[in-house]
Amino acid sequence: MNITELAARRWGIAWMALCVSLAIHVTDEALTNFLSVYNPSVLAIRSRIPFLPFPTFTFGIWLGGLIFAVLALLALSTFAFRGVRWMVPVSYVFGILMFMNGMGHVLSSLYLRRWMPGVYSSPLLLAASVYLLAGARQRKPPHQVKAINSNSKLS
Repeated sequence: MNITELAARRWGIAWMALCVSLAIHVTDEALTNFLSVYNPSVLAIRSRIPFLPFPTFTFGIWLGGLIFAVLALLALSTFAFRGVRWMVPVSYVFGILMFMNGMGHVLSSLYLRRWMPGVYSSPLLLAASVYLLAGARQRKPPHQVKAINSNSKLS
């Protein structure tokens, strides 16, 4: 296995790890009644800042949307395993959003001095986010990989 294939494999594993972590996180939120905290918070925010487009959800719509999102993200893993270039910015966006999601649960729990829904799985989400961001960063552009591979053949 050459350097390019190894980096792509690690990246694909990191992508899937974050997808599975997100699925666990959604399960955690569903089991701890996340919407009972989220919906009232959104309504309070919208009453103060009406132009913010935060939606409220019913449980079925919320869970169904997240299940669809997790499955769609899992379907993209094949591109990470192949090392497809356009997945680099997608990985950064996914990793940063999930890192912020995990931090939001942890920080709100610390601020409110109680366990918030979704906080139990947040450390897993944080770790998997960092792993994906590192995997995306290690992905080398093809011209650099060719140079590395050709140099290794010379030695």
